[in-house]
Amino acid sequence: MTGFLFRRAAQSVVLVFIVLTVTFFLLHLAPGDPADRYDGPEMSPGTIARIRHDMGLDRPVAEQYVRWMASFLRGDFGWSLRYNRPVRDLLGEAIPNTLRLTAAALALYIVVGVALGLISAARYRTLFDRVNTVSALFLYAIPAFWLAEMLILLFSLKLGVLPSSHMESLDAGALGGWALFFDRLAHLAMPAFVLGVASAAGIARYMRGSMLDVMREDFIRTARAKGLPERTIYLKHALRNAAIPVVTIIGLSIPFLLGGAVVTEKIFSWPGMGQLTVNAIYTRDYPVVLAVNFVVAVMTIGGTLLADVGYALLDPRVGGGGRDGS
Repeated sequence: MTGFLFRRAAQSVVLVFIVLTVTFFLLHLAPGDPADRYDGPEMSPGTIARIRHDMGLDRPVAEQYVRWMASFLRGDFGWSLRYNRPVRDLLGEAIPNTLRLTAAALALYIVVGVALGLISAARYRTLFDRVNTVSALFLYAIPAFWLAEMLILLFSLKLGVLPSSHMESLDAGALGGWALFFDRLAHLAMPAFVLGVASAAGIARYMRGSMLDVMREDFIRTARAKGLPERTIYLKHALRNAAIPVVTIIGLSIPFLLGGAVVTEKIFSWPGMGQLTVNAIYTRDYPVVLAVNFVVAVMTIGGTLLADVGYALLDPRVGGGGRDGS
C-alpha cells in the first residue's frame, strides 16, 4: 500500500509539471501579449517596447519559461499585471472563497446523491424510484447557467428570500454571531445548489445502479440464506462493494465541480478563483492565469489521487496489484 501511494504521488507531481508546462506555452503561443493592454493613442511605440522589455516579453519563450519555472519553484507566483499586486495575495483571498463554495457543493453532492441512490435502489420500481429517476435525469441535463438564472428569477426577484450575488450583504460588517452566519449561508445557498445538484443527480444514478448490481451477487444470496437481517445485508455487505466504483466517480467529479465553479462564480459574483480566472484571461494577466491553473491542477490531480486511495482502501487488491504488476 505504501509503495502504491508513493508511486501515485510521484505520478501526480509529474502530471502537475506537465500541465504547467503545456499551459505556459499555450498562453505564449496565443496571439498578442500582456503589453497589448497598454497599447493606445497616448502611448508611443517606444514606451510600449520598454514595457515589454521590463516585463521580459521581448526575450525568447524558452528563456521566459525557464525564468518563470525557476521563480515558481521558489514559491514566487509573480506580480499581477491587472491588479498590480502579488499573485500570492490574490490567491490567498480567492482560494478560501472557492473552497467554501466547492465544499458546500461537494457535501450536497455526496450526501444527497448517495442517499437518494441508496433509497431508490432499496425501493426499486416503486413510485419513489421512478420520480427520483426522472428528477435526476432532468437535473443532470439542464445547463448550470440556466438553472442559476431561474433560481435568481424565482428566489431573488419574485420571492425576495435569497440574495442573488456576492458572499455577504453590504451591511454584513454590522452583523455578528448567528446573524452573520445566516447571512453568509443565504448567499451560499443558490451557488452551492447550482454547482452540486447536477452532480448529485448523477451520483444518485450511479449509486442506484451499483447497488442493484451488487444485490444480485451470490454473496448477497448467501447472506440471506444465513438469515442475516435485510438491513444488515444492505448497509454492511452490499454498500461496501457498491461504493467502490462510486468513490472513483466522486473523486473524478471534483474537476468538474471546479470547472463549474468558474461559471457559477461569475453568475453569482462570487469572489473566488473562477471569477479571478475570467478577469485574468480577459486582461491577459498571464501570472494570475498560470498560478490559478496550478492551483486547479493540484486540486484536480489531488482529487484523483484521493479517489485512487479510497479505491485501494475499499479493495486492497488495488494497492497490492501494483507490486506484482497485475
